[in-house]
Amino acid sequence: MIDETLLDDSERLLRADTRGLLRGAATAGAQVRTAARAATEAGIDGLRPEGRPGTILLAGTGPEVPLAADLLTALPASASRPEATGGSAPLTVLPATGPLAAPGALRWTLPRWAGPMDLLLITSAEGTEAGLPLLVDAAYRRGCSIVSVTPAGSPLAEATAHRRNLTVPLARPAHLEPAGHHPPAFGPYWSLLTPLLLLGDRLGLYEGAGQTEVAALADRLDRHAERCGPTAPTAGNPGKALAAECAAALPLLWSEGPLAGAVARHCAATFTALAGTPALAAALPAALTAHGALLTRTTHTSEDDFFRDRVDEPEAPRPRVLLLREDAAAVPADSAVTAARDLARDHGVALGEIAPAEDAEGPLAALADLLAPLDFTAVYLTLA
Repeated sequence: MIDETLLDDSERLLRADTRGLLRGAATAGAQVRTAARAATEAGIDGLRPEGRPGTILLAGTGPEVPLAADLLTALPASASRPEATGGSAPLTVLPATGPLAAPGALRWTLPRWAGPMDLLLITSAEGTEAGLPLLVDAAYRRGCSIVSVTPAGSPLAEATAHRRNLTVPLARPAHLEPAGHHPPAFGPYWSLLTPLLLLGDRLGLYEGAGQTEVAALADRLDRHAERCGPTAPTAGNPGKALAAECAAALPLLWSEGPLAGAVARHCAATFTALAGTPALAAALPAALTAHGALLTRTTHTSEDDFFRDRVDEPEAPRPRVLLLREDAAAVPADSAVTAARDLARDHGVALGEIAPAEDAEGPLAALADLLAPLDFTAVYLTLA
């Protein structure tokens, strides 16, 4: 359970937020603008690609790596490449290995087939992981193109520049500098994602993520910060309302479409890692069978074990379905969305839906509408 009285007391919320989580979530728009400006100054707009990469290799640490991988494959393919299936060239995430989940112990290994046709993207909020400069050296010897997003002057930035490849300096807004050993909310993931979005658009991997769309994304994130911020009451605040609904539940994040699926997986991981609230993500229609047993359990009675001892028996969290959709248009009766609604209703399971607003134009606007409220939900679950 959470202290719901805390949600409507902005002063107590801010006092409880010793890690700057609310500030990090509320300044997502500022992160996008600052990162876009840094990417422009680094020369992304001046790139002259000679064809799309054979394969994109993605490496780094933090929650932005799986989110970036999902987004790079979920964004719509460029109209100039109608033969493409999905949003980008084939993408491979390079997993970190090592005895400990500590920066100094992590190592990344290139696939045997990596070569001159491939592009290596590296993101690091610190740039001090010893294994990343080693990865840069290995990729350079194979002839791979390399782009790193990392703080200027870090070992990773210097290794990339030394090999005459592109470094985009990680640009945090000044008020988002971490205090001591506590990072801001979720790490500066918008600062790390934005250059990758712009780069993919510039390389023609997908469309709808150029400078104009990124600027509109920042404005849209600002509007969500106003709606979901600590001073907005719970009744009209999607972030606080979802936190109250999910506090004693098992959130099941079901998604329709690749972009919604990327958001669902990211938010399920954030709920678990940041707030300690277990959550599961699955895409429709597979979610109906993958999580169907969880819904079925809520309708079972225990008459066959009527005399069991119920003293101090903990109550299992009831599932709550959050259905993420990429558009708010009406759905046909034979769709997976309709089946999901029916399944939840039949088992008495609460179901809420999150979809882009009617004025959302393009994939980045839809991304903001799906992701921003859930980021705030994770923060409120953590604080309350």
